[in-house]
Amino acid sequence: MGSIHPTAVVSSEAKLGANIRIAAYVVIGSATIGDGCVIHPHVTIGNDVRLGGGVEVFPGAVIGKEPASSGAMARVAQGAGETLIGDGCSIGPHAVIYFDVEIGAGSLIGDGASIREQCRIGQQCLISRGVTINYNTVVGDRTKVMDGTHLTGNMWVDADVFISTMVATTNDNRIRGGYGDHVVGPKIHRHAIVGAGAILLPATTIGEGAVVAAGAVVTRDVAPGVTVMGAPARVVERTAKG
Repeated sequence: MGSIHPTAVVSSEAKLGANIRIAAYVVIGSATIGDGCVIHPHVTIGNDVRLGGGVEVFPGAVIGKEPASSGAMARVAQGAGETLIGDGCSIGPHAVIYFDVEIGAGSLIGDGASIREQCRIGQQCLISRGVTINYNTVVGDRTKVMDGTHLTGNMWVDADVFISTMVATTNDNRIRGGYGDHVVGPKIHRHAIVGAGAILLPATTIGEGAVVAAGAVVTRDVAPGVTVMGAPARVVERTAKG
């Protein structure tokens, strides 16, 4: 058995699983909602969205949002395909997940987070409160991104990475050069740690197991297994393998 509140608006093309709960003032387009999902009040789920089993979506969240382009944007918004939310995910209040996004099973998307089109989030990830992830960015399994951090567009983060609060990442040194192949975000390899308030400049690489200290400004690649700090960031410690 399940329940759908009488004020909910559910498309006739939606596919609803067993034992789901849809609360007041929910709007669901031609989506697929898996068994045991809980959809709290004032959630909007667009077309071509697929929720796995046991997903919980908290009040005010939007899933499957279409990006809007305007004359102010240098980049034309792109993306096609379903928005896929894996089994057992939790989507926090007022989170916004655009179309053509994939989120792996068991991941938690925090309150007010924003994930743009063409992003791929792994399994058992934590995308915490107020995190913004721009377009075409990959986050590997079991990675944690903490409150208020911004992951820029065209960025790649490996599995088992920890990114602390208020970290800023960038992808364009030319700014006024228009959108092109030069717009590339950082790469962060497995087991790296990025401290609170650090800044990573475009196309920099953080090596496996490296540590970027709080407040550091990374202007060049960081080798595997080293610790860097300062502005600009410089090596202060090396491991036996670094």
